[in-house]
Amino acid sequence: MARPFDVCIRGGGITGRTLALLLAQERLRVGLVAQDPAQSTVAKADVRAYALNVKSRQLLESVRCWPDETAATPVLKMRVQGDDGGEVVFSASDTGAQALAWIVDVPLLEAQLAQATRFQPQIELLEAAQPAALTVVCEGKTSRSRSEFGVEFEVTPYSQRAIAARLLCEKPHEQTARQWFSKNGILGVLPLNGSQGNSIAIVVSVEDARAQALMEMSEAEFAQVVQAESHETLGKLTLTGERALWPLQLARTDRWAGVTNGAAWALAGDAAHTVHPLSGQGLNLGLGDVAELATLISQRDYWRSVADEKLLRRYERARKAEAAMLASATDGLQRLFTQSGSGWQTLRNMGMRGFDRSGPLKHWVTRQAMGV
Repeated sequence: MARPFDVCIRGGGITGRTLALLLAQERLRVGLVAQDPAQSTVAKADVRAYALNVKSRQLLESVRCWPDETAATPVLKMRVQGDDGGEVVFSASDTGAQALAWIVDVPLLEAQLAQATRFQPQIELLEAAQPAALTVVCEGKTSRSRSEFGVEFEVTPYSQRAIAARLLCEKPHEQTARQWFSKNGILGVLPLNGSQGNSIAIVVSVEDARAQALMEMSEAEFAQVVQAESHETLGKLTLTGERALWPLQLARTDRWAGVTNGAAWALAGDAAHTVHPLSGQGLNLGLGDVAELATLISQRDYWRSVADEKLLRRYERARKAEAAMLASATDGLQRLFTQSGSGWQTLRNMGMRGFDRSGPLKHWVTRQAMGV
């Protein structure tokens, strides 16, 4: 007879599978409720790419799931441009680091994690949740399990939607990530396919009505709009696949962990928080959650269970503070750049120029974002 599960993880995305592998290294018996990405029709058309920092890379390397160089492109420079001449430039060389971040192809990373969990004997793939000493919810922002544990999920919708797509560029991306703030919205450009690549992943954050119009454009029309919004920095652009659309929101839970009706639980990743994508820190935040939880479990006193309430409170305190800080920063930037009027425009562009020359402050912010 198999021994009971120590931990049941609900959700087989990047955060859920990473946590399962981390806990399996501690010889814990883990149940993972997950769908195989290879069986998902959604995954085949997935155009997402994430910017992962040093901490996230080290975490994925520790479970032997860091992608090869063609699927994890190092970012050597990032240029952020305002709507009236303001600009901030971040450079890896200024910090002495190998890269500011790595742009990771999401479908390939998910497939790698799926393979690793499939062949880890301490992990059992489940079709439905089963009893365990501790349940960890990694189901994403649409989680159905939160209400089971009496958790409130406070959502503040933005009047914006995000569009993700991939494009081929006439010019090489030069391992540079770019972001433009303009009256039309926010355009983020991420380099793909290695150091010599000329493919990019984009995320466009725009008002609802404009988002719908962009989705209804032909492939050529859409590519021309992105080409114009990016000031033709990368030359002629060609759309290479489907476009994805989703609403943007700021969301957080009132509780991250606890014991409800005798059942111990914790939330991680988008099930606990979502932020505006302009910072590119969403997945780093989620991986930070599972790294903290796995560390607390591995370092607990020998007599403490994985369901120990004191341990769960430590996890909540540690992660809630960091998530709140990032949420406030991204929300403030989003609101600042959606304010109309020449006064606001002057203020934010002066702020960008001042920050770019701020020296120690800029260096500190850069290293925080890098996870150093």
